[in-house]
Amino acid sequence: MNIKTDKFGEIEIDENLIFDFVEPIIGYDNLRKYVLVEHSENSAFKWLQSVEEPSLAFPVSSPAFFDIDYQFEIPTDKAEKINLTTVESLISLNIVTIPAQNPRKATINLLAPIIINAANKQGMQIILSNSNYPVRCPLFKDETAE
Repeated sequence: MNIKTDKFGEIEIDENLIFDFVEPIIGYDNLRKYVLVEHSENSAFKWLQSVEEPSLAFPVSSPAFFDIDYQFEIPTDKAEKINLTTVESLISLNIVTIPAQNPRKATINLLAPIIINAANKQGMQIILSNSNYPVRCPLFKDETAE
């Protein structure tokens, strides 16, 4: 299947790799279908591209890639909503903000991870309660602070 995107032009995607968000990404209530796009091979970043809205693509990554200590518990009701029964089926990603003027000031949202059940392709964004994780955690250590 081909989809049009503003960022990547027209791309071919495997329909079996489309994620169905049973709860929307915050602020995007009407968009439920997404696919992961690898912009460049072996990159720390991927793009969570909306299948329904060509202009919407979130840069996403894993905090572990940046040596950020990050663990969280998925509330039982959220795990049940996507039928997540094993950790092996879990894909966990976090939305990244990359300022165009200074990419070294990129941040990652640790408070609201995206969770996907790889077994059935259902996903959602959750907000961690009772968490001290920030919405804007720096990805790169300040080069002047050592």
